Formats: sequence, C-alpha cells, structure tokens
Amino acid sequence: MRTLMMRVCPMMIDDKQEWAELRNRLWPTSKGPHEQDIEEYLCGDSHDIVTAFGVRDSEDSLVGFIEINVRSHAEGAPNKYVPYIEGWYVSDSKRGQGYGSALIKSAEAWAKERGFSHMASDTELSNEASITLHKKLGFDEVERSVNFIKSL
Repeated sequence: MRTLMMRVCPMMIDDKQEWAELRNRLWPTSKGPHEQDIEEYLCGDSHDIVTAFGVRDSEDSLVGFIEINVRSHAEGAPNKYVPYIEGWYVSDSKRGQGYGSALIKSAEAWAKERGFSHMASDTELSNEASITLHKKLGFDEVERSVNFIKSL
C-alpha cells in the first residue's frame, strides 16, 4: 500500500508565484489581479482573504490552495460572521487523492480554533464535480440561485 505524502501549511511569501499560477487555473478570465490579491494578503491588507493554506505533494510542489474569508453572513448559516471558502483548487493531476479534503480539514481546524461553528462555500450551478465533492465532505446544500446584472 502506497502512502501519499502531502503537506498542508499556511501560504507564505515563497508561495507567491506558484499560488498565482494555481489561481490562474481556477479563475482563468481574471489573471490581472492575482498577484495583487496575493500581495495584499501577505501584507495583511486583504479584504477578501483572511487566511489561506496550500498543499504540497511529495516533490514539494504546490498543487492546491484554499482561501478563506469571513463574511458577515452566509445563506443557511445560523450565525453572523461565517468563514467562507472564496477559492479552493487542486491541480487536475492530483484530484481524487485527498489533497482537497486535506485543505478543507485545515480550513475547518482554523475556523474551529477561532470559535466558529459553521463554514460556507459556493460553486457554479454547472460544476457538478464541486457540488458532489462538497457534499462528500459534509457540506449541506442550502440554496440554488441565478444572479443577474444589467448595465445602465
């Protein structure tokens, strides 16, 4: 039986380039602000990321990340101020091997240490793989929505 070697740890300054590359894969249409978002987080100036963890494989390559914000509310949450998964990504070649689960467990531990009782997340309606994984990891679906905007 092969033992999977992985390491989850808080994102640091040395992770900037690899982290930005993974963010580009998750959000390919918004490549511009990734480096700026990461820099703001690392400097303690981010309004969108309160904490972030990365997961490294046995070759010490960054293969995934999770970014958590604390939102003032989340659908289905009984409390104000809820840790919210703003970004969660694992490289295609590492999916199904426990990396995503390890990131969620680290985020949950972080939230529990701070007294939170729930964690929230979302995904696109068409992202069946993400919906299935969220449910497998214990998330309950609380709402589906279609959002609109109109230019004026």
